[in-house]
Amino acid sequence: MRYDATGKVTLDHIYDRPDPRAYFSELRTLDYCVPQQAKPYFAKLIKEYREARQVAAPQVLDIGCSYGINAALLKYDVTMDELYARYGADDRPGTPRATPEALLDRDRELSRSRRPTHPVRFVGLDTSGDALSYALRAGFLDDAVHADLEADEPGPRQRAQLAGTDLVISTGCLGYVTERTLTRVIRAQDGGHRPWMAHFVLRMFPFDTVERALAGLGYRTIRVDEVFKQRRFASAQEQSLMLETMSGAGVDTRGLEAEGWLYAQLYLSRPSDEAGNG
Repeated sequence: MRYDATGKVTLDHIYDRPDPRAYFSELRTLDYCVPQQAKPYFAKLIKEYREARQVAAPQVLDIGCSYGINAALLKYDVTMDELYARYGADDRPGTPRATPEALLDRDRELSRSRRPTHPVRFVGLDTSGDALSYALRAGFLDDAVHADLEADEPGPRQRAQLAGTDLVISTGCLGYVTERTLTRVIRAQDGGHRPWMAHFVLRMFPFDTVERALAGLGYRTIRVDEVFKQRRFASAQEQSLMLETMSGAGVDTRGLEAEGWLYAQLYLSRPSDEAGNG
């Protein structure tokens, strides 16, 4: 296993495949579950936005969307367990391995057969072209922005894709993605439009710099008191390395990461002039 500077195992290899099977195969062994944990919070936020701003079909930007998992969960009301079973079917002994195109056809049928109860438009932002392409062709995403907004300003077409974003969500990429990306997303909006935000952030990453940057753009942020399971540690070494990193950052891991799971916290940000923030 390879580890990054925080001690976290590197899973880059599961994001550059032509279909999601490696992604789900690897993450199933780690009991990765944060999209399922996030689903009711995102659904509630979309409903609140729809009612508060009278937008029939809100546009949701999922940062670090990979294969469009959050979109699939929210648009088609599937669960992570269903997706694990769906993409792990080939792992059963004696089962012939489906081609990526056959898998794609099956996912397109899912998109056609499960229409959202309330319309919502999902745009994915990711640096993995393979993951974005699959999610878009499967019908999980309605549009895809292949860009690294940490490194580059969005081009004209990317700005057009980002414009009109109503909500910005993420489940685990913040910390690697910073306020630089969020600022560029906000500045791509037309006429002073400011989207709401909800980010599930691993506890090892401080949110202070993001919160300050958003405050400078007219946002107020709250942190939800609850903590949310992300996944199990990939190895005893990963746990040891990450506990060391978190201890150095002053994060108390007792009863949480010290027991074998990575945990995230939820940060909700809305424009300061809008009532309520929960």
